[in-house]
Amino acid sequence: MKRLTLAVTCLATLLGPRTALAADPTLPVFAAEAFASSKANPYFLLEQGNSRTLKGTRTDGEPIVEYGVLTVQGPGPEILGVSTTTILDEAFDDGRLVERTFDYFAADEDGNVWYFGEDVTNFHYDATGNLTGTDTESAWRAGVNGAKPGITMPGQAIIGLTLFQEHAPADQAMDYAEVLAVDLVIEGPAGTFSNVVKTFEGSTVEADLREYKYYAPGVGMIRADEELTEALDNPAIIIELQP
Repeated sequence: MKRLTLAVTCLATLLGPRTALAADPTLPVFAAEAFASSKANPYFLLEQGNSRTLKGTRTDGEPIVEYGVLTVQGPGPEILGVSTTTILDEAFDDGRLVERTFDYFAADEDGNVWYFGEDVTNFHYDATGNLTGTDTESAWRAGVNGAKPGITMPGQAIIGLTLFQEHAPADQAMDYAEVLAVDLVIEGPAGTFSNVVKTFEGSTVEADLREYKYYAPGVGMIRADEELTEALDNPAIIIELQP
């Protein structure tokens, strides 16, 4: 998830013609000076205090009790000379906290929202619900172990744009996203949203990571279709923004 120093109009030139779904993504060019001023991106909000709750349901009808809470906490650490913003992402399963992640983002002068890493704690429980341990799997930070920042939401969503969101080979964090559609209308529990951007997210090191995400202006992510089949249809889980 991640950002850049070139204007978005230059991005199209940099990337060339539209690539096929799941084609080789491009690592955006990073320069700290591009963050001397910051332009807000309406599709990925970084205002302190902004909070959203998303709930998951299985498409096969099997009941699940999964939900996540995303909260913009405020100023985060300085990474590669850039002042970041911290978003707390907490995931719950059957009422138990299973993952707590501090994600670090920053928007550049063109409104590209860059992703600089994440500090992760995964919680493990036994069959009776007792905590048995924790780990930090999937944690990474730009500038450590050769990791580089990527772009989570471009300042201008161009169909076909395919960018690394994170580029940390040593930490097995290699997610990328392709812009599939813009100007969609999406209905959900929280209402009807217009001008929605749809992306496909995958990973070059995790073949089973296949999902669609939907972002609405002034809100952020409103839906995720997870665990897509290899044909990229029939998601096993749909996560939606709650009222």
